[in-house]
Formats: sequence, C-alpha cells, structure tokens
Amino acid sequence: MTRFLPGILAMAAIVLASNILVQFTVATWLTWGAFTYPLAFLVTDVMNRVYGAPAARRVVLAGFVTGVLWSLVAAGMEATTLRIAAASGTAFLVAQMADVAIFDALREGRWWRAPLVSTLVGSVLDTALFFGIAFAAFLPADANTGWANEAVPLLGQGPLGPLWVSLALADWMVKLALALLALVPFRLIVRNLLRRTAES
Repeated sequence: MTRFLPGILAMAAIVLASNILVQFTVATWLTWGAFTYPLAFLVTDVMNRVYGAPAARRVVLAGFVTGVLWSLVAAGMEATTLRIAAASGTAFLVAQMADVAIFDALREGRWWRAPLVSTLVGSVLDTALFFGIAFAAFLPADANTGWANEAVPLLGQGPLGPLWVSLALADWMVKLALALLALVPFRLIVRNLLRRTAES
C-alpha cells in the first residue's frame, strides 16, 4: 500500500486544487481548474502502467473520497450546491474508472496508445457528465446553475446556445490539448518508476 501512497497523495492534491481553482476564471470560457484537473488522468495512467489496474482504481477512489469531502465542506460554506457536487463526483468516478478499464485493455499496444485513448475517452465522459448534470436545462435550475442556460454565441463566435455548452467545449479542448502534452511526462515518470521497481 505504501508504494501507492505517492499516487494517492498526488490524486488527492489534484482533486482538491481543481475544486478550489474552478472558482477562478482565467479566460472568458475557462477556469484555472480546467488546467489542473486533467492531471488526474496522468496520475491514473501512471499508476495503471506501473502497478496495474487495481492500484489505479485505489488511487481513483482516494480522489473520489477527497472530492466528496471537499464538496461537503464547500456546501457547508455555501460555495457549491448538491447538484454541482453530484455532477462533479459522478463525472470524476465514471470518467476515471473508464480510463482505468480502457488503459488496461490497451496496455499491450504501443506505449502511447493506452494513455492517449483512455484519457481522450475519459475526458469526453467527464466533460459531458459534469456539465450535463450540473447545468443542463433538463434538471431543475437553482441559484448556482440557472445562469448557465443563458443564450450566448458558441465560444463568443458561433450560433446561439446555452452558456454551459461553450464552457463545456472550452473545457474539453483544454483536456484534449493536455492529453497530448501529458504523454511526455507519462513516458518519463513511467520509465523512472519502472527502473526503480526493477532495482528494488
């Protein structure tokens, strides 16, 4: 269990940081959380490659528990709602577990295929589930979500649509870019960890 501790701590730190940073905008359609959260896929994939799918699932569960605890704290401070907390937890758990399963199924292929495909699929699931559950009009709006259905041009340029769709699309594009960029640290971290494991 102690060998998984760095992954568990990294996942918990990423989830906590992302839940805090999502409150601060960096551009019209993005928050700082959009840049930290995708690192959760990197941690999951590194754990999966080095220690296997069961270890990766443990790390995901640690991140989920951290997210739930933070949501309870945030709800107590009225910084979030039950709907947003449920969206966040559901999206995280489904997307990360899908990432683990897809990575495991592709682990025998070329080194980059499993982390890239699993992260891309996980990112789509995470974005669709979070923004759909948190903001879509098919669920009742509340004080913290009603604004998201305001009609605006898509990403400020395209046809009119709900604001949350522009937010989701921008978030998803950042996740895709970071999925590609994360291949370099993935390769370096995995190589280093596997070398240490072989030496011990």
